[in-house]
Amino acid sequence: MEFRLKRAQGNPRLKLGNILFKIAKASLAAPFAPGSLEFDGHDPDLLAQFCVSEGWTGDLASGIIKLGQWSTMLHGLTSSECGLLSLMHCYDANDRARILDLFEQAATASSSFCYSTTALGVGGHRQPIVCVGESIATEGKHAGSMVGVFLFPRFKLEPGSQLATRQ
Repeated sequence: MEFRLKRAQGNPRLKLGNILFKIAKASLAAPFAPGSLEFDGHDPDLLAQFCVSEGWTGDLASGIIKLGQWSTMLHGLTSSECGLLSLMHCYDANDRARILDLFEQAATASSSFCYSTTALGVGGHRQPIVCVGESIATEGKHAGSMVGVFLFPRFKLEPGSQLATRQ
C-alpha cells in the first residue's frame, strides 16, 4: 500500500491527493481463514460516530454504478445510477487517472481494491472519501460485477454546511 501523510508545513513534495491506492488480486475460490469474519469488536455505532458509510454496486456489463442516498449527494450527483466518469467528476484531478486505472484492473481480473481521495463539494468544501471494494471480473458467461463501500469521514465544517453532519 502507498500512504502519504498530509502536512500543513514541512516537506513540499507531500501534497493533497494520492493518499491511498491499492489493488490486490484475490482468489475467490479460496475460503476465508477460519474465524476471520468473526470480530467481537465490531461496533456500527462507533463507525457512525466517525464517518458516514454506504454500500455501492457496479455492473460491468452495463457500466452502471448504483449508489445510495449519501453517496449520491456527497459525489454531487442527481441520480443514484451513474457511470464511472460521472462518479469521479468531483474527485481531486490528480487522483482520477489512478482511480480509473484501479477500476480497469478490477474489471479485468477479480480483485480487492481501495482508494482515498477528496471530492470538491458545495462552496469549495473538500470532502475526504475512502472506497473499499471487490470485483468479480467478466469470465466466460459471467458478466462481471463490483461491490464496495464508501466511507465519508466526519469533520467539523464551516457554519451552515450540511455535508457529512450526523443526522
